[in-house]
Amino acid sequence: MYKRNLTAITEFLLLGFENLHAFKCILFLLFLIIYIFTLVGNLIIIALVFLSHYLQSPMYFFLSHLSLSDLLLTTNAVPNMLRVILEEGSTMSVNGCLTQFYLLCSCTIAECFLLMVMSYDRYLAICIPLRYSSIMRHTLCLILVLLSWTLGSMLPLMAVIPVFHLHFCGANVIDHFYCDFAPLMELSCSDTSLVEREVFVSSIPTVVFPFVFIIVTYAYIFFTIMNISSTTGRKKAFSTCSSHLAVVSAYYGTLIIKYMTPFKGHSVAINKAVSLLYTVFTPLFNPIIYSLRNKEIKVAIQKIFWLKTKVLEM
Repeated sequence: MYKRNLTAITEFLLLGFENLHAFKCILFLLFLIIYIFTLVGNLIIIALVFLSHYLQSPMYFFLSHLSLSDLLLTTNAVPNMLRVILEEGSTMSVNGCLTQFYLLCSCTIAECFLLMVMSYDRYLAICIPLRYSSIMRHTLCLILVLLSWTLGSMLPLMAVIPVFHLHFCGANVIDHFYCDFAPLMELSCSDTSLVEREVFVSSIPTVVFPFVFIIVTYAYIFFTIMNISSTTGRKKAFSTCSSHLAVVSAYYGTLIIKYMTPFKGHSVAINKAVSLLYTVFTPLFNPIIYSLRNKEIKVAIQKIFWLKTKVLEM
């Protein structure tokens, strides 16, 4: 076995998509285009929220931070993945690999809390509309966002610090396109059973609690919408939270499959496929979902382009 060789390693070799090297140019171009569209889409959301007075509300303020989280998440994984594809495997230092793992955890947890905050915002807007403005003030919005980012930075340390203390020796090949938890555990020369339990337990306050909170708030939202007498009123109320609900479903669907089930039961191919959804496609879907399903964002885009056209005509 590899773990018999106790020589400490200094770098990992990321294989990427080992069985698809014949299609490396196609994969490179595909993921590069997706990454560019992800950057552009999320940057447009952030710019619109800060530039358009039509989007000066708590919901869009939280949405801009969600887009920022998506940008950081995908940028942490995709550029190096493109290099791995192009070079048909690429090396990364142990410290660099563990740092990438921490940043992925940080962005993931921050996004979980941002989605939870957005569900609370929708709960107040639909279930307690008369008190919404008095509760969801700008100061509270700032506190909730800062708290989400702070928890996203601090809570991952519960899972990452034990991983940093593991010893890696012998084999240094990671059959993945970024440094993920499962392959790191497989390569460690240390006993990883305690670390695996610690990581699983740490996922309860960081992933499970926000998810349960979102479910509870949407249960209240659902019953409130059902009690609205008019069909038009129910449709209008549901439309205000449908985009967020779609994003939550897509994000937590991949997250639960990836991290909340025993990783040893996953094949390498399934792990890579779910990782692609999580790091590449979900950050792209979020701005698309909000742009297609949200009238205010469409109006803001039209207004900004109309103003630019007027300025150019002058």
